[in-house]
Amino acid sequence: MHMTMLPGERLDLISSRLQDTGKVIAADLARELGVSEDTIRRDLRDLSARGVCERVYGGALRLPASAATTLSKRAGQSVEAKAALAREAVKWVDEGACVFLDAASTNLAIADALPRDFGITCITNAPQIASALTLRGDCDVVVLGGLVNRTVGAAIGAEAMQAARNVRPDICFLGACGADAQAGITAFHAEDASFKRAISEVSAITIAPVTTEKIMTAAPFKVMELADCTAVLVEADTPENAVAAFRKAGADVRRCAQ
Repeated sequence: MHMTMLPGERLDLISSRLQDTGKVIAADLARELGVSEDTIRRDLRDLSARGVCERVYGGALRLPASAATTLSKRAGQSVEAKAALAREAVKWVDEGACVFLDAASTNLAIADALPRDFGITCITNAPQIASALTLRGDCDVVVLGGLVNRTVGAAIGAEAMQAARNVRPDICFLGACGADAQAGITAFHAEDASFKRAISEVSAITIAPVTTEKIMTAAPFKVMELADCTAVLVEADTPENAVAAFRKAGADVRRCAQ
């Protein structure tokens, strides 16, 4: 069905479609609206500049929840979902393991769910996670330092990057700002993406817990392909089409129990 729409109306429709489905395909929109793919690509550039979406090859993805929220605020959102992911995540932790916890609100839940008196050494670049681990009183805590990015809630600059090169965690629990079959694991900040990539490279395995709200979304900076993670943990109610797309992209997807 072709319909004549003003540019502003077309942008509103595309924006609404992004919010409803998480992604749009330029060729499909062009056919539906009776305009050229170049017109749709210009619309997507406009929406990307407004912070509505992240452009990818052939279309665009909805942006994840705002990067402006702090780690503390994010920790208060989707609490039950993050606790379920944390219970699944800690199954990967062996006694005496060295664990890296990236700056992520789900990792705050993992810090609490780690097995007690397991002789674990925990490394983090996030002061809030370090504090939670220290309060447990049953694990050694190593903090990678430098200037703390107030939004990310962690040290992600040159000093932290240098420190990351000198550790060898058994497990890296990686925070994902967005996760998509095509875009991979993404982050809002370029330095955060670089740090995540660096710490994953020196870790024996990388586990990425992802809440459903981040599925089929993309932040501006790529961290890695889904297939580069040892496993991607998702909620029990994650849509089957998203899980199938992740697996087609090479990811080992594990659903957590409700």
